[in-house]
Amino acid sequence: MALVGSTSITPTKSSFVQPQSQPFITKPRSNIHPISAVHAADSAKPPSAVKTTTKAPEPVLKTSNVGPQKWTVDSWKSKKALQLPEYPNKEELESVLKTLDDFPPIVFAGEARSLEERLAEAAMGKAFLLQGGDCAESFKEFNANNIRDTFRILLQMGVVLMFGGQMPVVKVGRMAGQFAKPRSDPFEEKNGVKLPSYRGDNVNGDAFDEKSRNPDPQRLIRAYCQSAATLNLLRAFATGGYAAMQRVTQWNLDFTEH
Repeated sequence: MALVGSTSITPTKSSFVQPQSQPFITKPRSNIHPISAVHAADSAKPPSAVKTTTKAPEPVLKTSNVGPQKWTVDSWKSKKALQLPEYPNKEELESVLKTLDDFPPIVFAGEARSLEERLAEAAMGKAFLLQGGDCAESFKEFNANNIRDTFRILLQMGVVLMFGGQMPVVKVGRMAGQFAKPRSDPFEEKNGVKLPSYRGDNVNGDAFDEKSRNPDPQRLIRAYCQSAATLNLLRAFATGGYAAMQRVTQWNLDFTEH
């Protein structure tokens, strides 16, 4: 996901400080007797007439220390990955992973820390989180116009939410790497033909044929290049004046012109 910007209007807040006062202290009264909650309505009976029963404590069952594993930053490594595709050529897969490991990161640490801070503000109710984008990106729909239109819609929605909610809006794009699709069934069957399920363009193709549905490691490199190009354009839009508030009012979406 790509952080595409944040616009904020800080609402005016008033604070009321309650003046401090001396605590109200009451003296204990010796003539007050405790009343059982069960017999509180029966005030005519003396305390001695009230029958009380004690229940023997239930035995404590010893349980083994088998509980849910405490979450840590690296705890995901101990979990079983259930959505990994089965690549027919393991050597080619290892070669592609080695190539990707040498590539520079798509998102940098400073951007991640900035997003973390803004998400924390949203979690505390000090900002509104807006996330939007495609369910899954595709290779064939990759072009500058689609990226621009998605970016512009997120900005316009952010302006509406900002003025309506009177709080900052954190805008997050579901793009620049949203290629994979989880599947409940690893295979798909049509007319008696059974092929691997489509798992997204970075794994295999959506056409129902054996060549397209076989997982191809080279798609991972193409997905990386497309993600890097998408973020490069988004950064240019966000910092080059395209996202300025003065321009937002000049935009007209296609559906409003017809």
